[in-house]
Amino acid sequence: MSYVEVPGAQVPIRMWTDPSTVEGVAMQQLRNVATLPWIKGLAVMPDVHYGKGATVGSVIAMQGAVCPAAVGVDIGCGMSAVKTSLTANDLPGDLSRLRSRIERAIPVGRGMHDDPVDPGRLHAFPTTGWDDFWSRFGGVAQAVRFRQERAVKQMGSLGSGNHFIEFCLDDEGSVWLMLHSGSRNIGKELAEYHIGEARKLPHNQSLVDRDLAVFIADTPQMAAYRHDLFWAQEYAKYNRAIMMALFQDVVRKEFKKARPVFDPVISCQQEDAEGHMRTVEYRPGVISCHHNYVSEERYEGMDLLVTRKGAISAGSGEWGIIPGSMGTESYIVRGLGNPGSFNSASHGAGRRMSRNAAKKRYSARDLEEQTRGVECRKDSGVVDEIPAAYKPIGQVMEQQRDLVQVVAKLKQVICVKG
Repeated sequence: MSYVEVPGAQVPIRMWTDPSTVEGVAMQQLRNVATLPWIKGLAVMPDVHYGKGATVGSVIAMQGAVCPAAVGVDIGCGMSAVKTSLTANDLPGDLSRLRSRIERAIPVGRGMHDDPVDPGRLHAFPTTGWDDFWSRFGGVAQAVRFRQERAVKQMGSLGSGNHFIEFCLDDEGSVWLMLHSGSRNIGKELAEYHIGEARKLPHNQSLVDRDLAVFIADTPQMAAYRHDLFWAQEYAKYNRAIMMALFQDVVRKEFKKARPVFDPVISCQQEDAEGHMRTVEYRPGVISCHHNYVSEERYEGMDLLVTRKGAISAGSGEWGIIPGSMGTESYIVRGLGNPGSFNSASHGAGRRMSRNAAKKRYSARDLEEQTRGVECRKDSGVVDEIPAAYKPIGQVMEQQRDLVQVVAKLKQVICVKG
């Protein structure tokens, strides 16, 4: 579908979903965001749902200002995926040992490494810029610096909630490695600190929702936030890169005979200048994308700060990952560069019920049924992640056909959660 524009707003609210299906509190949040004096546009993804201050699944473009709550507390949260040379025929009948080895290599939940990961010892980790990255930790908010040791040891760990590590098969039977995580506790604490600081500023006292407090360009508060924001986004990217390297090491050891290659060719259909479809081959390597972050972009002659909270960048030809739930399919995509969405697409299926509601409605037995065929946790501790708590990913993908092109559809056979 193309977008539907919500009437009566200060700026265009373009929605890639039926407005009547959006929960009332989420719709009110969208209208609240549209009242901000600095806003230039708002794009709403098909996975939209209620969040703190701003909805998850929204793209907010502002000039000279940024709202930290519209980034979310997991700064830089995102996805990574890579295709291997393994196929379904290489897999053993019992995948429990492989799942256990992944869980031993990568701490989950609130866990961390006993000793910091040495990236120089990893087979597939880009170390360029690593030392410079950590040297900039001394410039983060004073209130959070005491967390450095924890931040160092959590680098390369998964976390909990909707974060996951998956071993997937595509429609051709090829094996993919995929994971979802962000900036761990250090990103959360930096986000919460700056949200609190923004709420104190005089220009935010009359906002319709104080959770939408913003920092203004060319102020010390904005400079401090930008430093910490971009540092945390980089932490999240490194965190996923280390986990993917550890994941690949597990696969190399487990499938020695297969000698897996982690950047084989991906083929997809693409329309040429004459409107004919042709097969194009790519070798993208590891695909990685944020979906809680801020980017400096230019639209209609304006330099804007574009906040994606539960949305990925989907510029023309840009690779992206849109996951479902722990029992449904996920998608590797390439962006179509739709300026109406600020070159964006959804970050996943999106929740259709809160975690508490899911726990009240479903049991571990329901989870077992809905994740049949997947090697994963099936206990009460992850019932809030049950597939039924999420919107149908197929419907979400259908609603954004003008935003992304599907390159591969994946289905997990192993799902690791914290």
